[in-house]
Amino acid sequence: MNKLTSITQTTELNNGIQMPWLGLGVYKTQDGAQVEQAIADALEIGYRSIDTAAIYGNEEGVGRAVASSGLAREELFITTKVWNSNQGFESTLKAFEESRRKLKLETIDLYLVHWPVAGKYKETYRALEKLYKEGYVRAIGVSNFLIPHLDDLLGSCEIVPAVNQVEFQPFLTQPDLQSYCKDRGIQLEAWSPLLQGNLDVPLLQEIGRAHGKSAAQVILRWDLQSGIVTIPKSVTKSRIAENADVFDFELTAEEMASINALNEGRRLGSDPMNFNF
Repeated sequence: MNKLTSITQTTELNNGIQMPWLGLGVYKTQDGAQVEQAIADALEIGYRSIDTAAIYGNEEGVGRAVASSGLAREELFITTKVWNSNQGFESTLKAFEESRRKLKLETIDLYLVHWPVAGKYKETYRALEKLYKEGYVRAIGVSNFLIPHLDDLLGSCEIVPAVNQVEFQPFLTQPDLQSYCKDRGIQLEAWSPLLQGNLDVPLLQEIGRAHGKSAAQVILRWDLQSGIVTIPKSVTKSRIAENADVFDFELTAEEMASINALNEGRRLGSDPMNFNF
């Protein structure tokens, strides 16, 4: 893969759209002043990708931050997601209009099915295909889909998802899913990359010391060198800046392998094969 040396670098999705490798996640960031300030800080630092979702309840704040940023719309990459209770064909189209209204955006860069709700996600994705064909979204994809869900979806969809956003962190590397997505041109994206703040991992700290970096920066660099788009979240300007300061060093092949070896299939979030929300 390309040498990643700048926050401005992008990956080309399977439909030719460019998506930044690093973005700001706003899960659990409060609507209003908190989310607006976090985004303003991130944009000042050089971030251009913001990841929200209907369920986060902060799309309006994201919209205000985008509007007041002074940046041209095409410089920004905005992702949102349809929530589980709104899944289904017509209800997804309605949910999309609601997200678009809150974000005050004509087009969304990436729209995702948030979770693979049994019996509903195919109809939901069909609505995303309609939105894509009509030009309301620049790319469509899924979130929290594992191989069985993707197999099922790819058996009937017209448009291969551009992105699959999943839990991906040193204890959960999902190598089979990585290979599956790579083979089919689906860009993997990591949510909650920073172990929900549980960074007291001796190996990561040791590698960090070797590069003059924190354990968090080591994980984010590992994401990028693994070809995974990553969206760490923070509301603290210094942390937002630290998370972006990962383009001036490179992990060795040995370091990459040793981090991969931490994998034990351990989830910190919900299991996409067994969730009830």
